[in-house]
Parts: sequence; structure tokens; C-alpha cells
Amino acid sequence: MGALCRRCLTLLDESRDMTGGRCRHCRSPKILRHPELFDLTLAHVDCDAFYAAVEKRDNPALSAKPLIIAHDDARSVVSTCCYIARMSGVRSAMPLFKAKRLCPSAEIIAPNMQKYAAVSRDIRQIFEQLTPDIEPLSLDEAFLNLAGTENLHHRTAAQSMAWLAREVEKEVGITVSVGLSFNKYLAKLASDLDKPNGFAVIGRAEALAFLAPRPVSDIWGVGKALNHKLAAEGITTIGQLQHREKAELVARYGVMGSRLYHLSRAEDSRRVEPGQRAKSISAETTFSTDISDVEILVARLWPLCEKVSKRLKQSRKAGKTITLKLKTGKFQTISRSHTLRQPTQLAETLYREVRPLLEKVALNHDFRLIGVGISGFGPLEDADKPDLLAEKAGHDKEVETAIDKLRAKFGDTVIAKGRGLSAKR
Repeated sequence: MGALCRRCLTLLDESRDMTGGRCRHCRSPKILRHPELFDLTLAHVDCDAFYAAVEKRDNPALSAKPLIIAHDDARSVVSTCCYIARMSGVRSAMPLFKAKRLCPSAEIIAPNMQKYAAVSRDIRQIFEQLTPDIEPLSLDEAFLNLAGTENLHHRTAAQSMAWLAREVEKEVGITVSVGLSFNKYLAKLASDLDKPNGFAVIGRAEALAFLAPRPVSDIWGVGKALNHKLAAEGITTIGQLQHREKAELVARYGVMGSRLYHLSRAEDSRRVEPGQRAKSISAETTFSTDISDVEILVARLWPLCEKVSKRLKQSRKAGKTITLKLKTGKFQTISRSHTLRQPTQLAETLYREVRPLLEKVALNHDFRLIGVGISGFGPLEDADKPDLLAEKAGHDKEVETAIDKLRAKFGDTVIAKGRGLSAKR
């Protein structure tokens, strides 16, 4: 049985190096034990209640208080919350009015994404001291592949990850939880087993037995709809999937059936992909009251198209698939997409393509949120090429380029298109 002290990073012989369940070298009780501890090299790191942890770090007066990160208005949802607030039942993505009812004593702080991004970069620098093989999933979590780093750092992957957790706490002032396994799916599951400030391991020998009693919702990609469908067909645990044939699952659930078959058997061939880039760019807004007036909804589209266009240009990206997202007053999400023949960066093109999607779907609904996104990124040199048969070939691009230059020099408010000035409120 491999054993490791998470505090002093010593590899322990339990018969010789431990007294009363503590490390004899540093007296820490934080001992990690697992038969495959020194054979596993794929890790998932997840910051504990990231936004809330950063705010508590920066304001110690909040340390013992329940804290919710959200814009404090009637239509807001919880971005994240600390573990004290979670004890009252508060959860991420919960409507704020419900969170306030569950935890009326909670402090509420608006999210500061610029600050959180800076902290994320600090953590990333610590990751990079271990391996270049890093795949960030968001500001607060990432996969790390430590295969081949043992000789470089003169320690096992498990020791390196314990060092990383210790270093983040010391240098950044927040805690992380680590999952260590032999593939991405299990590493991500493991990082959630011992939160906060945890370190959990799932090895090959135990994988099937570990997964068997867990709910099918633990499988990557199983959302509410599929979870309900599986439950209606008598499948509630992963173990029940382990007894199904692949052909049967694929026939019943299509491509997702193949994923159900392989992940239920702890089979995940995905690699850690360094430098993983965003697959989409989007902007959305939540209304203070539900809106059913199509004209008002259309007016809200233009600022969102301008935001998405600005982000495309800043990141030197152009996309082909434009998506409209709507959320009804009953929290039902509706989305519609349209794919262009060539990629675009232009707000005018986004608006022209997404407006008909909105007008078709917006009737007979009240909406609390509207969003515009773009994906399917293509070569920048192929973007917004003028149609030589069009009456005003290249006109939209010329106008936006001129507007962008003025805004870069004098600020975003110096000039606006008419539809932006006359937006109906």
C-alpha cells in the first residue's frame, strides 16, 4: 500500500514512519494511501469555491461568514458560494431569491471576473512548474498529465500534485482539490470526492466497482433530459450500464450510447490537450422583468452582437455557426443556430443572421434572458470576404472598421449605429 504525507511529501512506510495515524516526520494527519498511488499520472485540479475563496482571501472579515457571489438583483443567479452557504442548501446556478431565502444571513458580492482571471493566471504559473501538458477547462479547473515528469522533479506524480496543492495554498491563498487516476473521466470524478482541500485517487483495480453504485448522472454528458430518459427505462446506476451490450446502447441512444458503454466501464481514451482554446464566444443579458414584446427583444440583440464582434476581433477569431439563446420565465432554455458559408467577425452579420431566428421563436413566450454566440471558428483570412455580386460589396466591413478605429481612439461611446441609440427599453 503506497502512502504519502501531503504536508512534507514524504513517501511513508506505514509500519515505520507513522505514529497514531500521523506522519512521524512532520506530525501531519494528512496521509494519502492507495495501492496504485505511485503508478497514476493523470490529474484533475479544481479550485474550491473559487470566486468565493478569492473574495474571502482578500477580505478576512468574510472568512467565517456565508458568502454568495452574484449580482444582487431580483433576476440574478448564484455564480458560486462558499461552503458555509452550501450547508444551508445554496448551490451554483440557483436563482438568487431562492438562495437568500435559504441563507438570509449570507453576504452577497458581485463577481469580479478581472480579478478571478488574474488569480487563475497565478495558479497556472504553478501548474507550469510541473508540466507543460495542461488542459484548462475554466478559470478554476484543469487537467494535468504528469507522465514522464518523475525523473525531472525526482518525485512521483502523487508527490508533485501534493506539492502543487500546498504551493497554491501558500502562494495564492486559496485551496484546491486534486483527483488522480489513469484517465480524464475518473480524475475529474476523483477531484470531487474529498472537497474542500482534498486529494482522492481512483485506480484501475477498483474502477468498475467504484463506478457501479454511482448515479448515471455522473457520466460526462448525461444531462437532465437523458438522466430522466434512462431512469424511465429502469437505468439509474452506472453498474446497470456495465451489463448492457454496446450495440444495444448505441441502437437506443445513438452516439451517446457509445459513451455510456465506455465510460461506465472506466474506458476514456481522451488525452490531455495543452493549449485548448475556447470553442465559442458569446454574450448574454438577464432582464429585470420578463419580456414578451418581440420589438424589445430585437432591440436587445444589437448590443450583444457588438459585444461578440468585439471579442472576436480582440481574439483574432472568426466563426461560422451563430447561435441564439433564450431562457423563459420558467427557466426553459431555447436555442437556435444557423451556419454561414464563410466565417465572420462583423456585428452587422451576426445581427442580420440572428434576428430572423429570434422573430420565429419569440412569439407566445416571456423571456428572462437572451444571448448570442458564435462557434465553428475558421481561418481569419477567409472571414467576411465581399460578395462581388452584391450591390454594396464590402460595405458592412468598411463601416465597422471605421467605427472600430474611432472607438479605439476616443472610447466605445463616441459613435453608435442608429439601432443602438434607439433600443426600446
